[in-house]
Amino acid sequence: MPKKIAEGKTKIVYASSSKDEVLLKFKDDVTALDGEKHDVLPGKGAINAGVSAKIFSLLEKKGIPTHFISMVDSSTMRVRKLKMIPVEVVCRNIAAGHLVKNYPFFKRGEKLKTPLVEFYLKNDLFHDPLLSEEHLKVFGLMAKREIEEVKKITFKVNRVLSGFMRKLGLQLVDFKLEFGRDRRGKLRVGDELNIDCMRLWSLKTGESMDKDVYREGKPLDSVLQTYIQTYRLIVGEEPK
Repeated sequence: MPKKIAEGKTKIVYASSSKDEVLLKFKDDVTALDGEKHDVLPGKGAINAGVSAKIFSLLEKKGIPTHFISMVDSSTMRVRKLKMIPVEVVCRNIAAGHLVKNYPFFKRGEKLKTPLVEFYLKNDLFHDPLLSEEHLKVFGLMAKREIEEVKKITFKVNRVLSGFMRKLGLQLVDFKLEFGRDRRGKLRVGDELNIDCMRLWSLKTGESMDKDVYREGKPLDSVLQTYIQTYRLIVGEEPK
């Protein structure tokens, strides 16, 4: 059994045979409210691993650097080892979630004039506070050139994913990215990119096809069916 390096709410990091790689195991846990709400959905780990692999592969084909290398099994990815930056980068196309809750300028479902990129400190204890670009520089989280590169990559990811999802009958409302530096200092999209970290609405019905169904308190069977349905659309096959 590989040596466990770290474990979070929904993933476990294991050592690999290569010093420049690690194994990322997706768990069946589903959480919300900074981990205060927690359940287990059988098969969710494989669903999120499969969606992440599909999307990371798509981004790589479009020239966007990620940490993804290959799948080891249905719920485990082989990835490049990164020194992760403790910042969540959120890109919003449609008003929803915290944007509607925290600001009086938007109604849910309102299309933004231009995509909005926000930065949040990755810290559940402090509920992921919003960061300005000045915060990023003063706190030593990112240099000015890295901030610009992260924004450039994020906007490109948004263009690629918005077009991809639209063809599947889905609207990309918003999504979260995390970045890290590889051993050469190159910025790469890391962590995960799946149903847990995107808002996806059906273009036909407007219904949520993402983790919002769990946040809203839907029955777990219904939540799992939403994950399976979204997996089928994105990956094009049944979950393994």
